[in-house]
Amino acid sequence: MPITTLILDDVSSHYGAEVIKVEPPNVGDPLRVWRELDVDGVSPWWRSIARNKKSVTIDLRKEEGRELVKKLAIKSDVLIENFKPGTLEKWNLGPDDIHPHNPSLIFTRVSGYGQTGPWSSRPGYASVCEAESGFRYINGFPDPETGMLSGPPVRPNISLGDSVAGLHAAFGTVLALLSRKAKQTAGQPGGQTVDVSIYESMINLMEGIIPEYDRKGKIRGPSGSSITGIVPTNAYPCLSSSDAPGKPSFVVIGANADSMYNRMMVAIGRPDLIGPDYAQNHHRVGRQKEIEEGISAWTKTRTAQEVEEVLRAASVPCGKVFSVKEVMENPQTEARGLVEEVWVGDKESGWPVKMSKVTPVLEGCDTKTRWAGPELGQHNREVLVDELGMSEANFLEYQEKGIVGK
Repeated sequence: MPITTLILDDVSSHYGAEVIKVEPPNVGDPLRVWRELDVDGVSPWWRSIARNKKSVTIDLRKEEGRELVKKLAIKSDVLIENFKPGTLEKWNLGPDDIHPHNPSLIFTRVSGYGQTGPWSSRPGYASVCEAESGFRYINGFPDPETGMLSGPPVRPNISLGDSVAGLHAAFGTVLALLSRKAKQTAGQPGGQTVDVSIYESMINLMEGIIPEYDRKGKIRGPSGSSITGIVPTNAYPCLSSSDAPGKPSFVVIGANADSMYNRMMVAIGRPDLIGPDYAQNHHRVGRQKEIEEGISAWTKTRTAQEVEEVLRAASVPCGKVFSVKEVMENPQTEARGLVEEVWVGDKESGWPVKMSKVTPVLEGCDTKTRWAGPELGQHNREVLVDELGMSEANFLEYQEKGIVGK
């Protein structure tokens, strides 16, 4: 039986789920017009991130609109929202309002800092939470004297905090659904709230930073393109390739296992960097500058392809730093069908757009995109009339009043 998810946020709509996305009439989700715009003025990013979702436009500022959302929630398995904590309670759409009518509903709440605590009322922005979680502090280049951050931090050129929080929300929702199934077997309704924050999701990425500070008093700073305490693993410069003359090229090498390190040094002709002083990682950390300079001196005289050929022959993990063009054109992407082509619009006047396939791959489960991110309010009639049972007269009346988008 498919899981019906009502979202006032964003979530994956694959693996058999029916996802209904509620958007404000006339405006819609801001992502519709963010970054690059297609010929119709809509972002290709939207076409990808909103694929397989049904778009319903309801004005939550109006009482009648909130009643419609409440009716949809009563018929759903999961409700996902990302309003500032307290907003849904103010609208009488919180768990205490919905659970009496649908006690098995999973309420997944995504916010900047969680539903409780002194920061809970702050608006949640991924960039700010990335900074406050400590994540931004460790990304950039270190001051040569202190080892701490020198200049502004370097951010990944994606909305990482939002994506990581989304993964936590999906994971938490699946756990809640599994818990609900067990509770229902025992005769309990099984509904519960999943409380996800961007701030906490980013802190979850921080590996050993907190216990290292607690036990050793170490404040980890940035490390450029390497990683603190593991040597060698870094991005090394290479010669430009013939098909891209003059363009910088880098290869990432991860030879941090002791045997890999020895094989690499033999392969690049640096046996002088092998021996008791380099035997294990903690030895190499103390000699990082010497080792990195030795590797870079070798890679600088070769193209990335030549570096890869030598190191792969020695079973040393390495790979060129790819642009999106190279990602889309490489044979592994093609063999796994990782990029799929999805049609936008009708057959006569529409166009195809390529997007990454949703993963992971589940045996026997088709994750193929059924439709691209929909037009604003495309599924109003299908959801409200056909699924919710609203009369045609009421539907038209709500459209005239602006409660439901046209």
